[in-house]
Amino acid sequence: VLLDQIDESVAQENALQEGEVEFTPEMVRHIASELKNSLETRPAPATKEDKARMRQKKRQVKDLEEHSRKLQEYDSRLAAMGERNSMSKTDPDATFMRMKEDAMNNGQTKPGYNLQIATENQFITHFDFFHNPTDTLTLIPFLDGSFSRFRFHPSTVVADSGYGSEENYDYMHQADIEAYVKYNRFHIEQRPRYRPNPFSGENFYYNEAQDYYVCPMGQHLERIGTRHKKSQSGHLLTYAVYRAQRCEGCPLRGLCYRSKQPCRTILMDHKLMHYKQRARERLTSPEGIRHRGRRCIEPEAVFGQIKANMHYRRFRHFGKDMITMDFTFLAMAFNIKKMAAKRLKTKKNGGNSPDNTPYRAYLSVLGVPVSPMVAPIQKLAA
Repeated sequence: VLLDQIDESVAQENALQEGEVEFTPEMVRHIASELKNSLETRPAPATKEDKARMRQKKRQVKDLEEHSRKLQEYDSRLAAMGERNSMSKTDPDATFMRMKEDAMNNGQTKPGYNLQIATENQFITHFDFFHNPTDTLTLIPFLDGSFSRFRFHPSTVVADSGYGSEENYDYMHQADIEAYVKYNRFHIEQRPRYRPNPFSGENFYYNEAQDYYVCPMGQHLERIGTRHKKSQSGHLLTYAVYRAQRCEGCPLRGLCYRSKQPCRTILMDHKLMHYKQRARERLTSPEGIRHRGRRCIEPEAVFGQIKANMHYRRFRHFGKDMITMDFTFLAMAFNIKKMAAKRLKTKKNGGNSPDNTPYRAYLSVLGVPVSPMVAPIQKLAA
């Protein structure tokens, strides 16, 4: 009778289209307990058909108890997963991601961590692990972790286009960090045959004094309002909305836009465009070209040495605390190995090589006296 009442309630909810009925583990467990008690108080079945119906109802009670147990298990895993979209059973801190090593070549996902490192002269200065597979949301917490470790922000940050977002640019601007960080279309703009699309809103002429845009046909797009949007991390984005006055009969309408709207409407993020312009000026300057040339031989070379030469391609432990310990020892060994190699190179060059500076600066950051380390490094290099 109770099951019939539940089915009737669900049917009524679906008929009224008021949403699905959500059962908690406690509700399902209570229903199963009520049904079990009602079956125990009934008299023993006499006929064969009554016995079959009794067995069927007992099976339904067991199914409800199993559903309650599984629902409790799913709720606990969803709570442990938090804001992530997946979680590994063997390592609850790990998230399923697409790896570069895809043996089956089918884009399979495996539990892992997004490792971020900071390097200078190919010395590992800071590292951290993140659950999200993309790099956009890792820069700010990574810089916060670096600040908590060294008590100061780096004067210059060089990164690829995966980190170029308004939120990241804004954070580095407020922290007085000189950002040589590419945005998503920087490489396309630097191609010799690149021609900007004249019908893109970013390429329209903008009159900053009167706050309007001009399309290729000379029509003004006046500002009609403002829209706000939150990013995945909660950062508030502000877009200015501009709309043309009349687009009927325009001979370039098919090239300009294909929307059913009668007039062209564009959304412009002036703050992001300002940051992109500053990033473009920095990256195309002589200093920016030098930083761009060194970026590909800084962290990429470190990852290449770790994965190819040292054969460190996967973590040996489970849990974020354990893999942090694991990679900390690897980073220490890597830096000591790099210092020994530079010391050996200095010795071969007669002690006049400027390569003494990187590892001495690294030791100074760590707060380790330099002179007691020279003899052990010489012995290790020999």
